[in-house]
Amino acid sequence: MIVIRSCSGFDEFEACVQLQIDTWGYDLSDVIPRKAFLVAQKIGGQVIGAFDTDLPGAAPNGGPESLIGFAMSFPGIKAEPRAPQPYLHSHMLAVRPPYRNRGLGAQLKLEQRHEALSRGIRHMEWTFDPLEIRNAHLNIHKLGAIVRRYYVDFYGVSSSRLQAGLPTDRLVAEWHLDSSRVAAILEGRPSAEHTIEERILVPASIYEWKASEAERERAIAVQLENRSKFQQAFSQGLAVLGYSRDAEGNGVFELGFPTETELV
Repeated sequence: MIVIRSCSGFDEFEACVQLQIDTWGYDLSDVIPRKAFLVAQKIGGQVIGAFDTDLPGAAPNGGPESLIGFAMSFPGIKAEPRAPQPYLHSHMLAVRPPYRNRGLGAQLKLEQRHEALSRGIRHMEWTFDPLEIRNAHLNIHKLGAIVRRYYVDFYGVSSSRLQAGLPTDRLVAEWHLDSSRVAAILEGRPSAEHTIEERILVPASIYEWKASEAERERAIAVQLENRSKFQQAFSQGLAVLGYSRDAEGNGVFELGFPTETELV
């Protein structure tokens, strides 16, 4: 049985710290310490954990020894034209390997959404790697986030083994929590139709290329080419509104002009 709830206590926060190390292979220069998880939760952010209560020694409501995933966010303020608006920046989401591809990441995001809306917070954002096909599929296709910004080498040098030494380019997912678009996608209904003005492809082989020193230049070439395409498209007012995977497993960003209702 999987229990999803807010984390509490030093031991559960420390379990989140260890899970981020296990997931990304961070060294001490990149690890977010236990105190940051504590402070994030205390000042209006979120530290939401997923616990497998069937693991040996697990309590009925979970505990640090049964933590299998977490999502962590910081509170923020957006400078809107009419008045500043609170929002949440979801900084991390990690799931242990045996539990991946079971929809657990989506469950954690949906709990973030539920908790945020319960406090009247209507907007969340997070960054993600444009080369990560699985993450893009979750963020856009399953959750209904849109994308209008591209940050070049956002975090600088990263010790993450998943980054493979490439620049830390990031797209910004905008999740308008109670928009008609998000509600329709989460309920499995058709959202607003768009004319797709541009498609940007990420080859399925990108993971192999990043992992191989001999092939890494190919991954860098894709990153640079797609970086230019995204920047040009966003400068024209286009946004990522859809995401698909073709028969070969390539990821395809679908860009069009967003409607007003998708931006609130």
